[in-house]
Amino acid sequence: MRVQRVLMPGSGAESWTVLDDEHSLVEPVERFLGYLASIERSPNTIKAYAHDLKDWFVYLDGVGLDWREVSLEDVAGFVGWLRLPPAARDGRVAVLPTVEHHCSESSVNRKLAALTSFCEFHARHGVPLAGLLVGLTPPGKGRSSAASYKPFLHHVTKSYPNRRRTIKLAASPPRAQVLTVEQVQAILDACVHLRDRLLFALLLDTGVRIGEALGLRHEDLDIAERQVTVTPRENANGARVKSGRSRVIPTSAELMRLYVDYLNLEYGVLDSDYVFVNLWGHPQGHPLTYPAVYDLVGRLRRRTGITFAPHMFRHTYATWLLRRNAGMESVKELLGHASITTTVDTYGHLSVQDARATLEAAGWFTGKEVQW
Repeated sequence: MRVQRVLMPGSGAESWTVLDDEHSLVEPVERFLGYLASIERSPNTIKAYAHDLKDWFVYLDGVGLDWREVSLEDVAGFVGWLRLPPAARDGRVAVLPTVEHHCSESSVNRKLAALTSFCEFHARHGVPLAGLLVGLTPPGKGRSSAASYKPFLHHVTKSYPNRRRTIKLAASPPRAQVLTVEQVQAILDACVHLRDRLLFALLLDTGVRIGEALGLRHEDLDIAERQVTVTPRENANGARVKSGRSRVIPTSAELMRLYVDYLNLEYGVLDSDYVFVNLWGHPQGHPLTYPAVYDLVGRLRRRTGITFAPHMFRHTYATWLLRRNAGMESVKELLGHASITTTVDTYGHLSVQDARATLEAAGWFTGKEVQW
């Protein structure tokens, strides 16, 4: 089986599907992915679901199971299968106990989340899969109510049963990877063109996602007010605004000066609405694409010796703000998160250095309380 990229007829919109070994559509997966496309889920989301469900159907084919008649034990077997190295999944290669798991806990949980959505979709259409991966627990069970974030109108729904995934591996939340000041400076200084320097300066100064940056038009940058407006719209390069809503982000005067220098020294009289475009490659004036940015990142990695990705600038922006005592609610709005829970879960972390600074600010480590 394989995941296949497709372009929708008429609109040319990108989507993904799963083909079996005979190059035919895997019909139940296609129905589900078609539903996701119809409710305008991101192509990247659809692609991730396609890969996760491809693994599920490869597993079912290997053990001779019908997708409509699986049990919870079969899903548990799928989890074990995912943890095996690909060469050992057909049972012909023995795996030593010392060999590390192929899929991490977080990757397995992501695949189970995709499978849960797939099962719930088909359960609504009459396939007896309801409750396979989601169970109900009495209200109040789970995380301590004092420690967890409570949404608006929590008091209305707190007596309702809670929906819980029946299978989920224990996984530590991933720590947001943050660049140091020295690393950011080295990356900026390694940029040969003002366009590239402006791109990474923008990511750091505003915390926007790379897709949001690539979709920017000149009208979105207000030099006088020193602000950038992120606006959901269709873009020729496939760039997307993930949150689906507009937001305005204050910027520094230095960023706007860099933008003006870029317009005067490199952009010139080029006729394009997009801020970041092909200036030297072809087609000239076409908006910069994701692959072009990742090629640029690869070159900068080799020049600087720093392993980084564009999204790390967003993590750095948020973490630096929080270290300077910016409120979590303000950071949430600047980042465009739909829920403050996302902000807390992603950036509610402390490094050892952060913890030391907090203790020192509180008057700890003075050495005056007791004699050692």
